[in-house]
Amino acid sequence: MANKAVPKKTGNTVAAAAKKAVETTGKAAKAAAAKAAAGAVKPEPEQKIQKDPHIFSDLDQYLFGQATHYELYKKMGAHTAVVNGEPGTWFTVWAPNAVAVYVIGEFNCWNEKANPMKKIADMGIFEIFVPGAEVGQMYKYLIIARDGRKLYKADPYAFWAEKRPGTASRIADISYKWGDVAWLKNREKFTPKMSALSIYEVHPGSWMKHPYSEENPEGFYNYREFAKRIVEYVKDMGYTHVELMGIAEHPLDASWGYQVTGYYAPTSRYGTPQDFKYLVDYLHKNRIGVILDWVPAHFPKDEQGLAEFDGDAVYEHADPRQGEHPDWGTKIFNYGRPEVKNFLLANALYWVEEYHIDGLRVDAVASMLYLDYGRKDGEWIPNKYGGNQNLEAIEFFKHLNSLVTGRNHGVMMIAEESTAWPKVTGSVEDDGLGFTFKWNMGWMHDFLEYMQLDPYFRKFNHNKMTFAMTYAFSENYILVLSHDEVVHLKRSMISKMPGEDEEKFENLKAGYTYMFGHPGKKLLFMGQDIGQYREWSEEREIDWFLLRDKKNEHLQAYVRDLLMMYKKYKALYANDSGYEGFSWINANDADRSIFSFIRWSPTGRDNLVFIMSFTPVAHPDFVFGVPEKKTLKLILDSCNVKYGGDHSVPDTYKALEGECDNQPYHIAYDLPPFGAAVFKF
Repeated sequence: MANKAVPKKTGNTVAAAAKKAVETTGKAAKAAAAKAAAGAVKPEPEQKIQKDPHIFSDLDQYLFGQATHYELYKKMGAHTAVVNGEPGTWFTVWAPNAVAVYVIGEFNCWNEKANPMKKIADMGIFEIFVPGAEVGQMYKYLIIARDGRKLYKADPYAFWAEKRPGTASRIADISYKWGDVAWLKNREKFTPKMSALSIYEVHPGSWMKHPYSEENPEGFYNYREFAKRIVEYVKDMGYTHVELMGIAEHPLDASWGYQVTGYYAPTSRYGTPQDFKYLVDYLHKNRIGVILDWVPAHFPKDEQGLAEFDGDAVYEHADPRQGEHPDWGTKIFNYGRPEVKNFLLANALYWVEEYHIDGLRVDAVASMLYLDYGRKDGEWIPNKYGGNQNLEAIEFFKHLNSLVTGRNHGVMMIAEESTAWPKVTGSVEDDGLGFTFKWNMGWMHDFLEYMQLDPYFRKFNHNKMTFAMTYAFSENYILVLSHDEVVHLKRSMISKMPGEDEEKFENLKAGYTYMFGHPGKKLLFMGQDIGQYREWSEEREIDWFLLRDKKNEHLQAYVRDLLMMYKKYKALYANDSGYEGFSWINANDADRSIFSFIRWSPTGRDNLVFIMSFTPVAHPDFVFGVPEKKTLKLILDSCNVKYGGDHSVPDTYKALEGECDNQPYHIAYDLPPFGAAVFKF
């Protein structure tokens, strides 16, 4: 938005009268201001404001300085109120180095001198009550820096923002009548590590679009429209949760929401904060959980944002060796400053407690943990012990995770952490970071490297598929095939597969079967379950037209059945944290590129056997070992007619005596090229 500054009047008497007039309230204020501008009114006495709960108290200042003001968002930012019988809005901002701060907006015609804010504490809190300022109006803070610069800043704690390319904040009413009481009650009993968790990662702006129109050139579904369509799809497919990308306000579409300027504002691209609450509410009422991408690692340098907020380093370190990210061109939060830490802690709680979010996926954790992340020698400052660990970030994570999960049982904290940092999901009491889950990036890289190989070379890389089991229980993992793997010339999942078109789909079905059988929760990015050929772009919707092709339709049907099977059988999720839930049948059949294992149920019933072949060779006489003399039931066959194959085999198989794969019994099965099969016993 353009900042509209009202031209200054000349003359000391007129200026003084105008200044005094805008400090009065109500209709009288507007009349007085108009007369003052004409030089025809005497200053009126300053009005005393009654005590109001929005005033930033001594206790608020103490808690803020200790990083323990966990509901800070109820004081900072813009909050409508009635003072001395006059409706208006309280504005409160932290600008510790500012010489002066003014609030400017539609309520005062962007007059830069109309509403000077009062500094109430040495820590740099400025506040003001502006009569007549109402919900929906845009505003900014005009900050006078120590060097005299004028900075026009959006409100760091704003609940709503002007739609990009505008950069103002908006006064918001975020009250909402929730209908998800049953969901929240059940969430209190939810134990994530022992529950089914299959996540559909979604970018709302490019999942599905309306046809072009002048009123909506981007084709965005608003939050309420998106709610209806996403629930319909997710329920049909069988996912348990959606993970929403790009919800916190961000100026650049191409950042996908990972360069945030409005940490407390759901993006206005798709509607209002209340519309976003409706989306979460609607998902919950349909028994679908909601995970939000959250970005405490860095923030952009956009002039309206947090960077040099009051002319000096406030939210970031002043030294670029600590305060700037060389690879991303962004600023890094100062996790050792209590007020900055409080900003982030309260923000995490805000999304969970105000918007009923069920989990936060914390972006770029590794970049926070290592002081030398993305830096060369001489470009970083060691910690006090001489090491590269960011001690302040470590303490922040422990505080964050203890706080969020301690106050909200059943809520998940998920780390995107790409290194071997120990105890990411370990308890804080045991010197862990306290996350609920960690993305298994090692599994993902090995899996994708293997799946892209020509089948002939897979036998030489067999360990890429088995290696993850050597550390599978060192953390609580989520197996992810995220948006990052289908962009920047990495190719889509189906395009990564070797062979002709038909073989690509057979490969991918076998690969997905391996993924769903492997210990760890699951995440797929949108488009991966229908076999999209093109890489993902935030500028266009998923290629839904592909579902007119039988190959894509069959892949979607297969993924749907994998998801339904995953939710149905406890063997696939209740024993994810130890070898009591997993055992190899044969991990070493490299020459044939066949993998076989058992997933054990904690009940002792409905255990599952997985068999997968990753070559185009048929094995009509394939034999595998089983531990018990039981009848196995075939519950999934990737080459079945319903998935586009022509495989017709019996539904049941009796185990026969005779050692195989170091097991006392065995079963013979006709294993087709790239075949995947799941049996129950």
